[in-house]
Amino acid sequence: MTQQELIKTLETVEHPAISYSLIKLGIVSHVELNENKVNVVFAFPFPNIPIADVLINSIAQPIYDMGLEFEHSIRIMTDEEKNRFLQLEAEAWKG
Repeated sequence: MTQQELIKTLETVEHPAISYSLIKLGIVSHVELNENKVNVVFAFPFPNIPIADVLINSIAQPIYDMGLEFEHSIRIMTDEEKNRFLQLEAEAWKG
């Protein structure tokens, strides 16, 4: 498994309410593969996102399915990242 293969797999994971991947939306802001362990940094537009666990699990599951370990951390988006996220959300909202 290479970093590129991992990213390609994770790029298929869409947000449940927005027709874009978590990577395109910037919610998954960093992915690092180190031997058998994947460290993912999630960037959320606001603190206390109600579906944070759903989003984290939607990324964790394919990682576990590949037989890899999963670690993650969470940060809040910068204003620039948040503005881009809100623009993409408006374009692709499924609601």
